[in-house]
Amino acid sequence: MRWDKLFDDLESQLEHELSAEELDIEAEEERLRLGRLAVRDRLVALHEQQGQGSEYSIAVTLGTGIRLVLRPATFGRDWFSADLVGDAGAASPARAQCIVPLAAIAGVGLAAAQVGASLMPRVGSSPHPSLSSRLGLSFVLRDLCRRRRPLDIVLAGTELHGTLDRVGRDHVDLAVHERGAVRREPNVREYRLVPLAAVLYVRL
Repeated sequence: MRWDKLFDDLESQLEHELSAEELDIEAEEERLRLGRLAVRDRLVALHEQQGQGSEYSIAVTLGTGIRLVLRPATFGRDWFSADLVGDAGAASPARAQCIVPLAAIAGVGLAAAQVGASLMPRVGSSPHPSLSSRLGLSFVLRDLCRRRRPLDIVLAGTELHGTLDRVGRDHVDLAVHERGAVRREPNVREYRLVPLAAVLYVRL
C-alpha cells in the first residue's frame, strides 16, 4: 500500500508539472502571437468579430489630430474603406464613404469589448488572402481615376476637391475644381501633384 501511495503521489506530481509546463508554453506562444500583431491585424480581427451583421464603429485619430468616427467596410494591404459616421470640421453629408491609409493613423479609440475582440486570433483564415487584402492604396485610387469619380483629398491643413487625372507610384495628379462641376478644362482651377504619403484620407 505504501508503494501504491508513493506512485500515486509521483503520478499526480508529474501530471501537475506537465500541465504547468503546457500552460507556460501556451502563454509564451500567445505572447509571441501578440508581439507579431500589426495595427491592420487588430482592425481586421475586430472587423471579423464585430463586423458580421452588426453596425460597429471606431474612432480614428489621424496624424494632424483630425478625429473620424468610422464604420469599416473593406481592408486592403495598406488602407481601409469605411462609412464616415462623424468627421470633425468637414461639411460632408452623413454616411459619406472614405478611404484611410493606415500610415495616416495616429491612434484608434476602441470600446473595452472591442479591445478584446481585436486581439482574437483569426479562426479559419484562408492561406490565400482575399484580392482586396492584397491591393495597395495606389490601385484603389487608379480605379477611382478610371471612373472619373469626383472626390475630396484631405491633407494636413487643407482639403482639395477634384478628379484624379493619373496615379503614379507615390503620388496622384488631381485636377482641382468646384464641387458639382464636371472635370473639363474651363472648370479646372489648378493641377496639383499630391504625394500619397501626405494624404490623410480620401472622402467620396
